[in-house]
Amino acid sequence: MINFGSQEVFAYAIFGLILNFLFSIAFGLYLSKNIGVEEMILSKGNKEQPWWLSLSLAIPYAKMLITLYRVAILQFYFLDQGKTHKEFWVYLTSSDR
Repeated sequence: MINFGSQEVFAYAIFGLILNFLFSIAFGLYLSKNIGVEEMILSKGNKEQPWWLSLSLAIPYAKMLITLYRVAILQFYFLDQGKTHKEFWVYLTSSDR
């Protein structure tokens, strides 16, 4: 069990932030490899991030779980149905569906 009065809490929080950035960078590199950076820039929509997504950085592991959720949607909804990585990128970044 985590003792919230000790320094372990900060260690878990820092580890969660590091994992968040590692997963986010890896996912971004994966998408840019499959779509292409120039194509990503050209096809990016105007969707703004929800307000709660920026708050998720304050909760350790929350943003990492959101990134893993996005990976699962990419795999199960888009790729398994024969859709492309670019269609997933447009889905993530466009507000008009």
